[in-house]
Amino acid sequence: MTTRVERFLAHLDGLSGGVEPQFWPVESTWPGHHGLTAIGYRDMPDPGLLLGFTYGLSLARQDDWRLGRPELSISVRSDDPAWVLSIAYLAEQLRHDCPFSYGDTINFGEPIAQGSGLDGFVVFGPLAFDPDDARVDVGDDLPVVVAGMYPTYAVERQFIAERGLEAFWALDWDPYDVTRAPAL
Repeated sequence: MTTRVERFLAHLDGLSGGVEPQFWPVESTWPGHHGLTAIGYRDMPDPGLLLGFTYGLSLARQDDWRLGRPELSISVRSDDPAWVLSIAYLAEQLRHDCPFSYGDTINFGEPIAQGSGLDGFVVFGPLAFDPDDARVDVGDDLPVVVAGMYPTYAVERQFIAERGLEAFWALDWDPYDVTRAPAL
């Protein structure tokens, strides 16, 4: 029998075509909880992109999680692992407080990585792979559902709060560009 984590990693292996990822542990700040793992793939799904995932968020329980338990993903034009580590840090810190639902915005509190002014995220469906691949049967009562994390500026998160995710998504911006100017 395969374990939950083995099923999740096998799913990622299928998405990556067997490319070997890097793993970064993130220690738990919650008593009685395991830490999380940040998982990164360089040049995936295209050259120059960094594709990252969390593992461990979905081990927590929230009443809002009725159709699946989230893990987070990010895909950016960068080779800096800070992007992948930032979503793992947020998953660890917010695992009991944030449902990571589409449209949720999160203030990181400082620039996410050196050379970028982006300081937060909005949650939406992942762009780096097909929607069917965002659902992972890990053998639990609920599947893991992979949510996409998109770096944002404070002014963009304010726009989303006032006008909604759909209006923001319709603006002219590149979700992979970590050096972009604000979309507004």
